[in-house]
Amino acid sequence: MLIYTRTGDKGKTSLIGGRVDKDDIRVDAYGTVDEINSFVGQAVSELDQRLFSDILEDLEKIQHELFDLGTDLANVSSERKAKLKSDTIDYLEKRIDAFIQEAPQLERFILPGGSKPAASIHIARTVTRRAERLVVSLTKLDEGSSSAALKYLNRLSDYFFALARVINFRLKINDVEYARSAKVFKGKRKTTTDDK
Repeated sequence: MLIYTRTGDKGKTSLIGGRVDKDDIRVDAYGTVDEINSFVGQAVSELDQRLFSDILEDLEKIQHELFDLGTDLANVSSERKAKLKSDTIDYLEKRIDAFIQEAPQLERFILPGGSKPAASIHIARTVTRRAERLVVSLTKLDEGSSSAALKYLNRLSDYFFALARVINFRLKINDVEYARSAKVFKGKRKTTTDDK
């Protein structure tokens, strides 16, 4: 199998159903999704299977979903159907709720970092926000772009934030609060049957 094709040597690339310049916003959007996937892969390589088996399962699932999302963003065919399913968002919300219960209550903004895997997840979070901005711009140009993509990226960045905190918590590493932050998170945790 040849990895190089030479078809992109003049600054064009193939989509599903067409060709565009490599600096097209659609290419930027799915390339940024690929970037997220790489940082997730980096975090996976840094996580201990014994302590993070549930999270590793999540992250592998997310890596497949990111490939689905990249495929959706690269598809300009008139008969396109989204590969990314809306039920992925429900799953992310359930996991976010669980992570919020597990980690210490948060009142102030925190600095990205802590452990290596948490730092990788924080990078994935910020790249996810960039991908979301690009997809917003893309939907202004192409109304056929999937609304599920925007919802998914929005929820995924929240998931990564909650996940980074849980990773640090399980590793017994404290999050560092932003020194000049006011108390910004005033909501109470959801009550679960375990709290009663």
